Amino acid sequence: DRFMIKVRVTYPSREEERAIIDRMSEGEPPAAQPVLSPEDILRARSVVDQVYIDAKIKNYIVDLMMATRDPAAFGLQELSTLIEYGCSPRGSICLTRAAKAHAFLRRRGYVTPEDVKAVGMDVLRHRVIVTYEAEAEEKSPEDLIRTIFDHVEVP
Repeated sequence: DRFMIKVRVTYPSREEERAIIDRMSEGEPPAAQPVLSPEDILRARSVVDQVYIDAKIKNYIVDLMMATRDPAAFGLQELSTLIEYGCSPRGSICLTRAAKAHAFLRRRGYVTPEDVKAVGMDVLRHRVIVTYEAEAEEKSPEDLIRTIFDHVEVP
C-alpha cells in the first residue's frame, strides 16, 4: 500500500465556490511562495519522530488493528461476517506515525488516545476491506471502523 491516509474531500458550499470563482477570475492567480525549506521539512520530520508515545497507546493501536482482523475477540461478533480483510501491520505503523504528527501539530510532545482517534478514520478507511454481505447491508468501511473505535477500550 502506497498511501498513508485517504482523506474524503467534500464539495465546497455555495459561498465557498463563489469565492473560488472570484479569486480565479481576477487575472493571474497569485504565484505560489515557499513557506518551508526542504531543511525545515526534514527538521519537522525529525521532531515528529521524537514525539513520545506511551506503551499503553501503542497497545491501543495494536488492539484497534487486531479488532479489524478478529472482531469477535473484542466482543464484536456482528462484524466478523462484514470484514473480509482487516488492517495489515502497515496500518499500525501508519496510525502511529499519523498520531505522532497530529500531536506535533497540536504542539504536544506526546500522543494521546484523542490523537489516534483524530487520524484513525483517514488512516484506516482504505485498509479495511468489507465483505459482499457488508455491501449488501450498505455498511461502509467507515461504519465498521467507527464501531471498532467505539468498542475497543481506550487507555
